Amino acid sequence: MDKISRIKELVEKLNEASKKYYMEDTEVMSNLEYDALYDELVALENETGMVMKGSPTVKVGYEVVSELPKETHEHPMLSLDKTKDVEALTAWLGSQKGVISWKLDGLTVVLTYENGVMTKAITRGNGEVGELITNNAKVFANVPHKIPYQGKLTIRGEAVIKYSDFNIINEKIADTEAKYKNPRNLCSGSVRQLNNKITEERNVHFFAFNLVDGNDVDFKNSFSYQLDWLSEQGFDVVEHYVTDAKELPEYVASFALKVTENDFPSDGLVLVLEDIAYGRSLGRTAKFPRDSMAFKWADEEATTHLQYIEWSPSRTGLINPIAVFDPVELEGTTVSRASIHNVSILKALALGVGDEISVYKANMIIPQIAANRTMSGNAEIPASCPACGGETKIVKEEGANNSGVETLYCTNEYCPAKKIKSFTHYVSRNAMNIDGMSEATLERFIDEGFLNTLDDLYKLEQYQEQIVNMDGFGEKSYNKLITAINESRNTTMSRLINALGIPNVGETTAKLIAKHFKNDLNAVMRASVEDYIEIDGVGQVIAEAIVRYFANEENCDIINKLQAELTFEDEAVDGEQIFEGMVFVVTGSVNHFANRDELKDVIESKGGKVTGSVSAKTTYLINNDVTSNSSKNKKAKSLNIPIISEEEFLELCNK
Repeated sequence: MDKISRIKELVEKLNEASKKYYMEDTEVMSNLEYDALYDELVALENETGMVMKGSPTVKVGYEVVSELPKETHEHPMLSLDKTKDVEALTAWLGSQKGVISWKLDGLTVVLTYENGVMTKAITRGNGEVGELITNNAKVFANVPHKIPYQGKLTIRGEAVIKYSDFNIINEKIADTEAKYKNPRNLCSGSVRQLNNKITEERNVHFFAFNLVDGNDVDFKNSFSYQLDWLSEQGFDVVEHYVTDAKELPEYVASFALKVTENDFPSDGLVLVLEDIAYGRSLGRTAKFPRDSMAFKWADEEATTHLQYIEWSPSRTGLINPIAVFDPVELEGTTVSRASIHNVSILKALALGVGDEISVYKANMIIPQIAANRTMSGNAEIPASCPACGGETKIVKEEGANNSGVETLYCTNEYCPAKKIKSFTHYVSRNAMNIDGMSEATLERFIDEGFLNTLDDLYKLEQYQEQIVNMDGFGEKSYNKLITAINESRNTTMSRLINALGIPNVGETTAKLIAKHFKNDLNAVMRASVEDYIEIDGVGQVIAEAIVRYFANEENCDIINKLQAELTFEDEAVDGEQIFEGMVFVVTGSVNHFANRDELKDVIESKGGKVTGSVSAKTTYLINNDVTSNSSKNKKAKSLNIPIISEEEFLELCNK
């Protein structure tokens, strides 16, 4: 392959990986592989003098796709040049002094204060244009509402969510698949909400790392003085130290010791020249300022041998590959396992039993496979589920240029590994809403033999003594849990139907079924395929799945027991039914609502229906990325179905 073709291939591959990682929370390659490909691209661009439009070496951030108000930055925000070599960082500093600090891993935000009051907050966006989030920034956990300085002040900082807060938020989510993947993505979604009550609940923190405007203050030509001055104004600033080239390696080592214990997510360090005037005199490149440099941890690698691939079934049927290898020491701990994430990565690494592999800890924390030196490719993808023996299938998600990620699933509906799923779904917010019944608690109760079928949830009082004496429990926790369970006894028919976990029956379909059969559960259980097809929005496949579910005597026995525990109330219809007869499909991320479920609730409260796929019956497709080439967008365009953003949907609501 010639160099120009390779450049084009690298640009496409790196941009696709970045999009998957940052916008879809899907990992298609390791950090180490991304960095290696990026460095190869930089070298080829320098060698050939060719830089393609859209190259990640010149792009800064991503295009803004939400419906938040947009605003152009007064001062464009650039990326930072980077290195993993302490010697290179030291050589860059040379005879100058620098300020070393954390490179926090959240969402960069620019705050503007005038007359001591915050007047504007903008996200980084694409570096030129950001999103206006002033109302959200005002409820950040540690941002001052008023400051002593009365002039115009513009500062940059990182909005982050602590690991401790991230864990607390995830513990409240019963469904494993619904849990947030990392603090960075949770923070990004929290900062960009239109409802700042959600932002406040997420406990977002802001750490200032740079001052842009404040020209009438004498900062003594010192970058560290600027940070100290910001601290005096009431801002939390990044942990930082003034250093010279001689002391710099010691400071880097000191930060490295804190990485695994730091409560804030960090993906490296930043070194900024202490002499502000000298730094400005250096100017900038098309992408990087020359007064600062990012340092990424040079991941410690170890060579070992792959013992076997462990296939771990999840509660949704997804079977995850995990590499088990001869134990090695990395970053001060012994590791012997690393997630391979999906079938695509397994194939890309050409893994096989006995292969010599190199492993590392991404950001010094998460074990990953860096490379496979043997490339035997003899690892077998199981044809049957390791938990139940049921048939497996590889599912390929859609992606650009046939680049979809392949994952392995168990097709057995009654796989024992899925047992916990039925409980977590049953207690979830949109089902029976049993607050405080976390997945961890459910697993413990199942292991102890307290829970076998869904109706056992309402019989936990017989195990009061055992539960109270369990680690992490007590009388107060037990009483709170029983109260939540008893509160769930008063419910609606649609909530129960949804909570049962019938294949292809979600919240919307459950409401349609309850309404069609006039909240008569016995009629729901006795209905035929033909009866279900009469419901607008229920097709042949769904109808057959429902009837098959109720044909199972064990399922019916559990439902009859649940009926004895529950009291059903009529479903209320709120407000004017302006969407009566309309069918909506919702896809992509949402910004005006806490989640897509909340948006669906609004649609249904106004008489509309929400389905999962676009068809000729669809009235509107709601997608904030109206120009994307996703399958739903393509289908909607082919059927001449309007694609609208949340903003446009809200306009419909207010007409």
